[in-house]
Amino acid sequence: MIKNEWTSAAARNNAEWCDAVCRAHGLSGEFDAGTWSSARRTPPLYPDGISLTPEASARDLVARIDTASPGCSVKDSFACLDLEPLGFEVLFEAQWIHRPAGAAPAGLSPAVRWEPLKGADSLSAWEDAWSDGDGSTALFRPELLDGATTFLAGTSRDGRIVAGAVASPDESVVGISNLFATGDEPGGEESAWSGCLTEVARLWPGLPVVGYESGESLDAAVRQGFSPIGPLRVWLHTA
Repeated sequence: MIKNEWTSAAARNNAEWCDAVCRAHGLSGEFDAGTWSSARRTPPLYPDGISLTPEASARDLVARIDTASPGCSVKDSFACLDLEPLGFEVLFEAQWIHRPAGAAPAGLSPAVRWEPLKGADSLSAWEDAWSDGDGSTALFRPELLDGATTFLAGTSRDGRIVAGAVASPDESVVGISNLFATGDEPGGEESAWSGCLTEVARLWPGLPVVGYESGESLDAAVRQGFSPIGPLRVWLHTA
């Protein structure tokens, strides 16, 4: 694939993950040729609409989402939509990232063991660690443990989840989202990337890895072999 094709693959993979989260909450998202959208408000932190091609129409996408409900947002996967006239403002910007298959990550912490969650009983502990101890809010529901997505956990020697990520494989890539490291993870986020990538290579050998990051998290990903491949924006409806 060329760079633009990797960006499209990453955007589509991420939209599939967002769709899975919505379905776990009883919401039906809809894909068409250039977008994904949910007619009902999505769970917290998840967009109501996503562009999947640079040619997607801003007005058509916004017409299919619930802008009357607080928190409505759009993921502009190619940072090219003008949503300000439609009542949106930029919430944040980030970069899609891509990492080839096969290259060994650096900085793996021997004190943390990475493996997939084995059942719903572990999901609330994973979410509690992901939310930095704020407690499980049932954002990630057991329906997500259906095999299409895999929750990866980095566990310390005393059995505590100290790092984690969500892996969403498809035919061409493995998408990584929600990567985190608690204050108890030796090496922090960069070590978490290393452990996550090692486990991803074990589970899906030969598949490249994609996702998106910004700021210091982007810097940590680049040090672990990722390359930025294109910008994205998330817009929040404020009108």
